[in-house]
Amino acid sequence: MTDLDLDVRWFAGARSRRGSGASPIQVHRAAPDTVILRQSITDNYEGPFLYLLFGTDRALLLDTGATADATAFPVRETVDVLIEGWLLDHPNTAYGLIVAHSHAHGDHVAGDGQFADRPDTRVVGHSAEDVAGFFGLADWPHAAAALDLGGRVLEVIPTPGHHPSAVTVYDAITGALLTGDTAYPGRLYVQDFPAFQASIRTLCEFSAAHPVKAVLGAHIEMSTQPFSDFPRGSTWHPDEAPLPLTVGDLHAIRDAAAGIANRPGAHRFANFIIWNGPCRREKALQFGSLLLSRIFRR
Repeated sequence: MTDLDLDVRWFAGARSRRGSGASPIQVHRAAPDTVILRQSITDNYEGPFLYLLFGTDRALLLDTGATADATAFPVRETVDVLIEGWLLDHPNTAYGLIVAHSHAHGDHVAGDGQFADRPDTRVVGHSAEDVAGFFGLADWPHAAAALDLGGRVLEVIPTPGHHPSAVTVYDAITGALLTGDTAYPGRLYVQDFPAFQASIRTLCEFSAAHPVKAVLGAHIEMSTQPFSDFPRGSTWHPDEAPLPLTVGDLHAIRDAAAGIANRPGAHRFANFIIWNGPCRREKALQFGSLLLSRIFRR
Protein backbone atom coordinates (compact mmCIF):
# COMPACT_ATOMS: atom_id res chain seq x y z
CA MET A 1 0.00 0.00 0.00
CA THR A 2 1.32 3.44 -0.97
CA ASP A 3 1.63 6.00 1.80
CA LEU A 4 -0.19 9.28 1.23
CA ASP A 5 1.49 12.57 2.08
CA LEU A 6 -1.33 14.53 3.70
CA ASP A 7 0.90 16.93 5.60
CA VAL A 8 -0.04 20.03 3.64
CA ARG A 9 -0.94 23.58 4.55
CA TRP A 10 -3.91 24.60 2.42
CA PHE A 11 -4.20 28.24 1.42
CA ALA A 12 -6.20 29.97 4.14
CA GLY A 13 -7.85 32.53 1.87
CA ALA A 14 -8.13 36.20 2.65
CA ARG A 15 -10.45 38.57 4.47
CA SER A 16 -11.09 40.28 1.14
CA ARG A 17 -11.04 38.82 -2.37
CA ARG A 18 -9.24 41.89 -3.64
CA GLY A 19 -5.54 41.48 -4.09
CA SER A 20 -5.19 38.07 -2.48
CA GLY A 21 -2.73 36.95 -5.17
CA ALA A 22 -3.65 33.31 -4.65
CA SER A 23 -3.55 30.71 -7.38
CA PRO A 24 -7.09 29.60 -8.27
CA ILE A 25 -6.07 25.96 -7.77
CA GLN A 26 -3.67 24.58 -5.19
CA VAL A 27 -2.07 21.31 -6.31
CA HIS A 28 -0.70 18.77 -3.86
CA ARG A 29 0.87 15.49 -4.99
CA ALA A 30 -0.09 13.15 -2.18
CA ALA A 31 1.61 10.21 -3.90
CA PRO A 32 3.30 9.71 -7.27
CA ASP A 33 -0.02 8.57 -8.77
CA THR A 34 -2.42 10.61 -6.61
CA VAL A 35 -3.01 14.37 -6.77
CA ILE A 36 -5.29 16.46 -4.57
CA LEU A 37 -6.44 19.80 -5.99
CA ARG A 38 -8.26 22.50 -4.09
CA GLN A 39 -10.10 25.47 -5.50
CA SER A 40 -9.08 28.63 -3.70
CA ILE A 41 -11.63 29.72 -1.11
CA THR A 42 -10.79 33.30 -2.08
CA ASP A 43 -12.34 32.65 -5.47
CA ASN A 44 -15.17 30.45 -4.17
CA TYR A 45 -16.00 30.08 -0.49
CA GLU A 46 -16.84 26.39 -0.91
CA GLY A 47 -13.14 25.64 -1.47
CA PRO A 48 -13.91 22.19 -2.91
CA PHE A 49 -11.31 19.43 -3.17
CA LEU A 50 -10.83 17.48 -6.40
CA TYR A 51 -8.96 14.20 -6.77
CA LEU A 52 -6.91 12.99 -9.74
CA LEU A 53 -5.93 9.31 -9.68
CA PHE A 54 -3.63 7.80 -12.31
CA GLY A 55 -3.71 4.26 -13.66
CA THR A 56 -1.67 2.81 -16.50
CA ASP A 57 -4.53 3.12 -19.02
CA ARG A 58 -6.49 6.15 -17.84
CA ALA A 59 -6.97 8.62 -15.03
CA LEU A 60 -9.99 9.49 -12.91
CA LEU A 61 -10.79 13.08 -12.03
CA LEU A 62 -13.32 13.14 -9.21
CA ASP A 63 -15.23 16.47 -9.33
CA THR A 64 -14.57 19.58 -11.39
CA GLY A 65 -15.04 22.43 -8.92
CA ALA A 66 -17.38 25.35 -8.42
CA THR A 67 -16.54 27.64 -11.35
CA ALA A 68 -17.24 27.15 -15.05
CA ASP A 69 -15.02 29.95 -16.40
CA ALA A 70 -11.73 28.44 -17.57
CA THR A 71 -9.95 31.76 -17.21
CA ALA A 72 -10.94 32.19 -13.58
CA PHE A 73 -10.66 28.49 -12.76
CA PRO A 74 -8.44 26.59 -15.25
CA VAL A 75 -9.24 23.09 -14.06
CA ARG A 76 -8.83 21.44 -17.48
CA GLU A 77 -5.54 23.22 -18.12
CA THR A 78 -4.27 22.14 -14.71
CA VAL A 79 -5.34 18.53 -15.22
CA ASP A 80 -3.85 18.47 -18.73
CA VAL A 81 -0.48 19.62 -17.39
CA LEU A 82 -0.58 16.94 -14.69
CA ILE A 83 -1.47 14.23 -17.20
CA GLU A 84 1.26 15.39 -19.58
CA GLY A 85 3.74 15.12 -16.71
CA TRP A 86 2.51 11.63 -15.88
CA LEU A 87 2.85 10.51 -19.49
CA LEU A 88 6.47 11.62 -19.64
CA ASP A 89 7.26 8.75 -17.28
CA HIS A 90 4.42 6.46 -18.39
CA PRO A 91 4.09 6.83 -22.19
CA ASN A 92 0.71 5.86 -23.59
CA THR A 93 -0.65 7.39 -26.79
CA ALA A 94 -4.19 6.22 -26.02
CA TYR A 95 -4.33 7.46 -22.43
CA GLY A 96 -7.88 8.28 -21.33
CA LEU A 97 -9.57 10.40 -18.71
CA ILE A 98 -12.79 9.78 -16.81
CA VAL A 99 -14.40 12.86 -15.29
CA ALA A 100 -16.78 11.69 -12.57
CA HIS A 101 -18.34 13.28 -9.51
CA SER A 102 -18.77 12.61 -5.84
CA HIS A 103 -22.24 14.08 -6.42
CA ALA A 104 -23.93 16.60 -8.67
CA HIS A 105 -24.20 19.80 -6.64
CA GLY A 106 -22.96 22.85 -8.52
CA ASP A 107 -19.73 23.28 -6.57
CA HIS A 108 -18.62 19.84 -7.80
CA VAL A 109 -19.68 19.87 -11.46
CA ALA A 110 -19.32 23.48 -12.65
CA GLY A 111 -16.07 22.80 -14.52
CA ASP A 112 -17.48 19.91 -16.56
CA GLY A 113 -17.84 22.04 -19.69
CA GLN A 114 -14.10 22.56 -19.87
CA PHE A 115 -13.71 18.83 -20.63
CA ALA A 116 -16.54 18.56 -23.15
CA ASP A 117 -14.27 18.56 -26.22
CA ARG A 118 -11.24 16.91 -24.67
CA PRO A 119 -10.07 13.84 -26.65
CA ASP A 120 -10.18 10.40 -25.02
CA THR A 121 -12.37 11.75 -22.23
CA ARG A 122 -15.67 10.59 -20.78
CA VAL A 123 -17.66 12.98 -18.60
CA VAL A 124 -20.10 11.00 -16.46
CA GLY A 125 -23.66 12.36 -16.21
CA HIS A 126 -25.14 13.77 -13.04
CA SER A 127 -28.22 11.71 -12.26
CA ALA A 128 -28.26 8.51 -10.22
CA GLU A 129 -29.28 6.70 -13.41
CA ASP A 130 -26.29 8.16 -15.29
CA VAL A 131 -23.89 7.21 -12.53
CA ALA A 132 -25.29 3.71 -12.09
CA GLY A 133 -25.23 3.11 -15.84
CA PHE A 134 -21.64 4.25 -16.32
CA PHE A 135 -20.15 2.32 -13.42
CA GLY A 136 -22.37 -0.75 -13.84
CA LEU A 137 -24.17 -0.34 -10.52
CA ALA A 138 -27.13 -2.53 -11.40
CA ASP A 139 -28.50 -2.72 -7.85
CA TRP A 140 -28.25 0.97 -6.96
CA PRO A 141 -27.72 1.87 -4.16
CA HIS A 142 -27.09 -1.56 -2.62
CA ALA A 143 -23.89 -2.78 -4.25
CA ALA A 144 -20.48 -1.42 -5.23
CA ALA A 145 -18.76 -1.70 -8.60
CA ALA A 146 -15.13 -1.88 -9.70
CA LEU A 147 -13.49 0.72 -11.94
CA ASP A 148 -10.19 -0.42 -13.46
CA LEU A 149 -7.84 2.41 -14.42
CA GLY A 150 -5.18 -0.08 -15.47
CA GLY A 151 -3.24 -1.61 -12.60
CA ARG A 152 -5.41 0.36 -10.20
CA VAL A 153 -8.89 -0.92 -9.41
CA LEU A 154 -11.19 1.46 -7.55
CA GLU A 155 -14.40 0.55 -5.73
CA VAL A 156 -17.34 2.87 -6.45
CA ILE A 157 -19.88 2.79 -3.61
CA PRO A 158 -23.32 4.44 -3.85
CA THR A 159 -23.79 6.76 -0.86
CA PRO A 160 -26.95 8.82 -1.39
CA GLY A 161 -28.39 10.97 1.36
CA HIS A 162 -26.64 14.26 0.83
CA HIS A 163 -27.51 13.97 -2.87
CA PRO A 164 -29.36 11.23 -4.79
CA SER A 165 -26.39 10.43 -7.07
CA ALA A 166 -23.63 10.60 -4.44
CA VAL A 167 -20.87 8.00 -4.52
CA THR A 168 -17.78 7.24 -2.47
CA VAL A 169 -14.62 5.96 -4.17
CA TYR A 170 -12.19 3.59 -2.45
CA ASP A 171 -8.61 3.23 -3.65
CA ALA A 172 -6.94 0.10 -2.34
CA ILE A 173 -3.49 1.28 -3.43
CA THR A 174 -3.49 4.22 -1.02
CA GLY A 175 -6.23 3.16 1.38
CA ALA A 176 -8.07 6.42 0.64
CA LEU A 177 -11.84 6.58 0.95
CA LEU A 178 -13.05 9.59 -1.07
CA THR A 179 -16.37 10.54 0.47
CA GLY A 180 -17.35 13.83 -1.20
CA ASP A 181 -19.92 15.68 0.93
CA THR A 182 -21.07 12.54 2.75
CA ALA A 183 -18.30 12.77 5.36
CA TYR A 184 -15.83 15.60 5.84
CA PRO A 185 -14.79 18.04 8.58
CA GLY A 186 -17.69 20.42 8.14
CA ARG A 187 -21.43 20.82 7.75
CA LEU A 188 -23.04 17.61 6.55
CA TYR A 189 -26.26 18.72 4.83
CA VAL A 190 -28.65 15.79 4.65
CA GLN A 191 -31.33 15.72 1.98
CA ASP A 192 -32.64 12.20 2.68
CA PHE A 193 -31.94 11.17 6.26
CA PRO A 194 -32.75 7.44 6.03
CA ALA A 195 -30.59 7.19 2.91
CA PHE A 196 -27.79 9.10 4.66
CA GLN A 197 -27.89 6.76 7.64
CA ALA A 198 -27.81 3.73 5.36
CA SER A 199 -24.86 5.17 3.45
CA ILE A 200 -22.85 5.89 6.58
CA ARG A 201 -23.55 2.36 7.84
CA THR A 202 -22.37 1.04 4.47
CA LEU A 203 -19.11 2.99 4.77
CA CYS A 204 -18.56 1.73 8.32
CA GLU A 205 -19.12 -1.85 7.19
CA PHE A 206 -16.91 -1.38 4.14
CA SER A 207 -14.14 0.09 6.30
CA ALA A 208 -14.32 -2.90 8.64
CA ALA A 209 -13.63 -5.19 5.69
CA HIS A 210 -11.00 -3.08 3.90
CA PRO A 211 -7.89 -1.21 5.05
CA VAL A 212 -8.87 2.48 5.10
CA LYS A 213 -5.99 4.80 5.95
CA ALA A 214 -7.70 8.15 5.32
CA VAL A 215 -11.25 9.40 4.80
CA LEU A 216 -10.96 12.34 2.41
CA GLY A 217 -14.00 14.51 1.75
CA ALA A 218 -14.65 17.50 -0.48
CA HIS A 219 -14.48 20.47 1.93
CA ILE A 220 -13.03 21.76 5.17
CA GLU A 221 -15.42 23.93 7.18
CA MET A 222 -14.34 23.18 10.75
CA SER A 223 -11.51 24.94 12.53
CA THR A 224 -8.87 23.35 14.75
CA GLN A 225 -11.02 24.39 17.70
CA PRO A 226 -13.47 21.54 18.40
CA PHE A 227 -17.16 22.25 17.69
CA SER A 228 -16.23 25.44 15.76
CA ASP A 229 -16.90 25.99 12.05
CA PHE A 230 -16.23 28.93 9.75
CA PRO A 231 -19.29 30.96 8.70
CA ARG A 232 -20.82 29.87 5.43
CA GLY A 233 -19.66 32.30 2.75
CA SER A 234 -16.39 33.08 4.46
CA THR A 235 -13.30 33.33 2.22
CA TRP A 236 -10.95 33.36 5.23
CA HIS A 237 -10.18 30.07 6.95
CA PRO A 238 -7.34 30.53 9.43
CA ASP A 239 -6.52 27.44 11.47
CA GLU A 240 -8.55 24.98 9.42
CA ALA A 241 -9.05 21.48 10.71
CA PRO A 242 -7.08 18.80 8.83
CA LEU A 243 -8.73 17.37 5.73
CA PRO A 244 -8.46 13.67 6.64
CA LEU A 245 -11.02 11.99 8.84
CA THR A 246 -10.66 8.48 10.21
CA VAL A 247 -12.77 5.34 10.32
CA GLY A 248 -13.48 6.30 13.92
CA ASP A 249 -14.99 9.53 12.63
CA LEU A 250 -17.28 7.54 10.33
CA HIS A 251 -18.47 5.63 13.38
CA ALA A 252 -19.01 8.93 15.20
CA ILE A 253 -21.09 10.28 12.30
CA ARG A 254 -23.11 7.05 12.21
CA ASP A 255 -23.81 7.19 15.94
CA ALA A 256 -24.54 10.92 15.90
CA ALA A 257 -26.99 10.50 13.04
CA ALA A 258 -28.82 7.76 14.93
CA GLY A 259 -29.21 10.10 17.88
CA ILE A 260 -30.68 13.02 15.94
CA ALA A 261 -32.65 11.22 13.24
CA ASN A 262 -35.97 12.58 14.53
CA ARG A 263 -34.65 16.01 15.52
CA PRO A 264 -34.61 18.54 12.67
CA GLY A 265 -32.05 21.33 12.62
CA ALA A 266 -28.30 21.71 13.07
CA HIS A 267 -26.51 19.38 15.47
CA ARG A 268 -22.93 20.25 16.35
CA PHE A 269 -20.22 17.72 17.19
CA ALA A 270 -16.48 18.04 17.72
CA ASN A 271 -15.38 17.90 14.07
CA PHE A 272 -18.59 17.87 12.04
CA ILE A 273 -22.10 19.32 12.06
CA ILE A 274 -25.16 17.44 10.81
CA TRP A 275 -27.95 19.51 9.26
CA ASN A 276 -31.15 17.51 9.44
CA GLY A 277 -34.21 18.95 7.76
CA PRO A 278 -35.50 21.09 4.87
CA CYS A 279 -34.14 24.51 3.95
CA ARG A 280 -30.83 23.61 5.61
CA ARG A 281 -28.71 25.42 3.02
CA GLU A 282 -30.82 28.55 3.12
CA LYS A 283 -30.74 28.64 6.92
CA ALA A 284 -26.99 28.08 6.92
CA LEU A 285 -26.49 30.86 4.41
CA GLN A 286 -28.60 33.25 6.44
CA PHE A 287 -26.75 32.33 9.62
CA GLY A 288 -23.36 32.67 7.94
CA SER A 289 -24.27 35.98 6.38
CA LEU A 290 -25.38 37.32 9.75
CA LEU A 291 -22.08 36.32 11.33
CA LEU A 292 -20.10 37.84 8.48
CA SER A 293 -21.99 41.11 8.70
CA ARG A 294 -21.18 41.28 12.39
CA ILE A 295 -17.52 40.53 11.76
CA PHE A 296 -17.09 43.17 9.08
CA ARG A 297 -18.93 45.83 11.13
CA ARG A 298 -16.26 45.56 13.81
